[in-house]
Amino acid sequence: MAALGLSLLAFLCSWVGAMVGLSSSQAPSVLSSFSRPKVSLGPYDWTYLRVEVPPWFSSMTINFVSNVDIDKSQAKHLPKSNLPLVCLRGGSPPIPDVSDIYLDNSLSRFMLNGSFGGPWYLSDAEQCIPFRRNMSVTLTNEQISSGTWYFGFFNGLGPARTQSKMISRGKTYTFGISIVVEGCSIMGILGPYCNQSIYMTSCSQSSINKQSRSLLDSNMDRIGSLNRHQDRKNNEANYLLSSKRMTVEYKQADSNASLFVTADNFMTCNNSIESSCLGHGEWNIYVMDIVTITSQFVVSLTNLRFNQTPSTENPGNSSKVLLMSYVRYNAVPLKSLHDFSADISQGPLIVNSPKIGRWFIAFQAVNRTQTSGTMQETFLDGSLCFSFMWQVPECNIGKAGFNCTWEAHTLRRASKNPAVPFVSYYLPESELGSSDASFSLSPLLSNSSVEQTAWSYFFLEIPTGAAGANIHVRLSSDTKLGYGVYTQFGSLPSVDTWDYFADSTSRNNGSMFLASNDSSGKNIDFYVLSAREGIWSVGIMHPVDNYNKYQITMSIWLEGCPSHCNHHGACRNSIDESGLTFYSFCACDRDHGGFDCSNELVTHKGHILQSIFLVASNGAAIFPAFWALRQKAFAEWVLFTSSGISSGLYHACDRGTWCILSFRVLQFLDFWLSFMAVASTFVYMATIDEASKRAIHTSISILTALLAETGATRSSNIAIVVAIGTAGLLVGWFLEFSTLRRAISCPMRFDLNIPEGWQNIRSWLRNLVRTLQKRFRWPYLVLGFIMLALAATCWTLEANKNYWIWHSFWHITIYTSSFFFLYSTCTTERNEQQEPTYELTRQDSLPRTE
Repeated sequence: MAALGLSLLAFLCSWVGAMVGLSSSQAPSVLSSFSRPKVSLGPYDWTYLRVEVPPWFSSMTINFVSNVDIDKSQAKHLPKSNLPLVCLRGGSPPIPDVSDIYLDNSLSRFMLNGSFGGPWYLSDAEQCIPFRRNMSVTLTNEQISSGTWYFGFFNGLGPARTQSKMISRGKTYTFGISIVVEGCSIMGILGPYCNQSIYMTSCSQSSINKQSRSLLDSNMDRIGSLNRHQDRKNNEANYLLSSKRMTVEYKQADSNASLFVTADNFMTCNNSIESSCLGHGEWNIYVMDIVTITSQFVVSLTNLRFNQTPSTENPGNSSKVLLMSYVRYNAVPLKSLHDFSADISQGPLIVNSPKIGRWFIAFQAVNRTQTSGTMQETFLDGSLCFSFMWQVPECNIGKAGFNCTWEAHTLRRASKNPAVPFVSYYLPESELGSSDASFSLSPLLSNSSVEQTAWSYFFLEIPTGAAGANIHVRLSSDTKLGYGVYTQFGSLPSVDTWDYFADSTSRNNGSMFLASNDSSGKNIDFYVLSAREGIWSVGIMHPVDNYNKYQITMSIWLEGCPSHCNHHGACRNSIDESGLTFYSFCACDRDHGGFDCSNELVTHKGHILQSIFLVASNGAAIFPAFWALRQKAFAEWVLFTSSGISSGLYHACDRGTWCILSFRVLQFLDFWLSFMAVASTFVYMATIDEASKRAIHTSISILTALLAETGATRSSNIAIVVAIGTAGLLVGWFLEFSTLRRAISCPMRFDLNIPEGWQNIRSWLRNLVRTLQKRFRWPYLVLGFIMLALAATCWTLEANKNYWIWHSFWHITIYTSSFFFLYSTCTTERNEQQEPTYELTRQDSLPRTE
């Protein structure tokens, strides 16, 4: 029974494998989904979201909604500091502040397309678009590749975005996003509609010691003649075998140049010719995973034949059959969208410095006909069967390059501070355990070359979750360095192929690259910002004649904030929305901005001037405080005095001068006492008894404390505070007039004498007007409202750049308006409002003398 069960299981597995190759279509299913219905972004805020896209996905659908809709015409004129953006980048979080070029290119694509994707393939470079009210985009596996993608949401860009700000004036936006990733549930099926079969290849590793004759024979057994006018020499590749290493010469048909590759062993993959037949317009797509860094891979034909004789061509036409191959990294290739292509029937397809990951190669047979001088491509009438060989040269440990002659070293990560995730440095395996982050470079360099320059390679791995960190590479020497440092993700860098390049004269070049310029030429120092997770290669091109002649040290760090925020800010740590990526950012001081705090926004003299204005302008609180003390309004005197002092201390702390309490406490006191001062001024204008005034003050203190705690910097607060003060004034007047005008009461029955009723109302209004005229000094009351309007204007005009001047004027105008309101109120003696007292008078009974 057990043997029968195993046989049945083997039969089912083989049947499923056959069905995978024969299946042509299936409905995509949901692989993963993510939803955040409401996210709030304040001025200059930002957040990230990480999305994992598996290799067998078919599409990723993005639904984005927000409370703002910025069209193409608005995006042209809005300043970047007020522009809310959503950015998408493959492999690492986007930082659009680094380079204006990438941002301008992204916005240019938005002007043409209006959304992500479109006719362009989304590469690893970030693409940004402004917020849209409703946006739904579906990106297929023909537009984006599998792997890790990052969404970045930014409310404003520019250096001030990363500056530590006291008050950030601007709009707050809300957005919601949902992401659904669909894919094919059956392995081996891909495509937007899961209708494309993907074939795997059988691979084996071969070296010179175990090289079989059959492999060499299959290499030499090249393609037969496909066309009557085709020379057999152009269909064959020459393979040479040395006694120590396998040396292969690939000669391409469209060039007389040959490329020799010497390797210790080869990874060879083949397909089965029975399953590789192409009919009319058909595609065959194969996949292969490259798991180690290599110099190249080569795809060449080993057999080609027709199952049916092609149709006879017209004698006047020149026709030949082509087997086109299209190669694409980490995505299904198309005829219109691929990384490399070649007519493999003419010569092998060679891809230099391929990246680690999954590669797809598609084959299509076409019939190219030249008619009247015009070349046309048509599909075959018959069936074309073929077999190919996919070869990947591999070097032994410690060697790299096209001929496996260059030195290669694997660097291991050592933690510098376990309390901070991913902050570490890399050392060669021979120096692990050393507390020194730098190591001597000279003994590790390649010491021989047939040319004047040599290459040395260093491999390091960025761990999962550290895509928000930065690679810091530094070379130091006691003499001028004639070196070039090339870095590339997942493959060997070269002079022609690299992601980032730096030498002793390098400057910033690219959105995710930061290099410092050393005038002496003795140092090479650069950062790769937000490095992708995975294997990185650092290639050093150096001269050979000074090998081991100079003392050269090298250090490679994995750091959070570049240049330690240039000592103008603090490095903060955070986690993205998915909780899968740890990243760091600089919170710059009041005078600097930029992602590394390198932008000086305020000079030292400007800093002193702004501090003096912001602190000294609170001296305007002396005017209302002095008048309240003179009128013996001690509660108002304490309030205005405390408000001026707390505001001065708060701004002194904010400008970095001196903090007597924590910044949070001082900020609350400043706003709360300012709100209380404005509202209490209105209450003072109503002459009521102390019990009623204490009740109103208590209510106002609770409301203003809530405002100061929940949203102190909102521009609408000034209107809310004035409304609270006005309400307190009206309540005070109501209490006052209800007490003093008891004679005015509602009659028990409705009086039908309308003229007499109107006469009473007019009399009451005249008495009210006369009372108000006696109560206030109206010219000063008008001045108070004018100053209050100016204070509201200053509040609304405050921005990040001009905050210091307008907020200083806010201090002066708001305290001056309080002074005018207090001075405009005439105090009423209580004995004038009381009923007259009577007393007996003594009568003089003595007779008067004339």
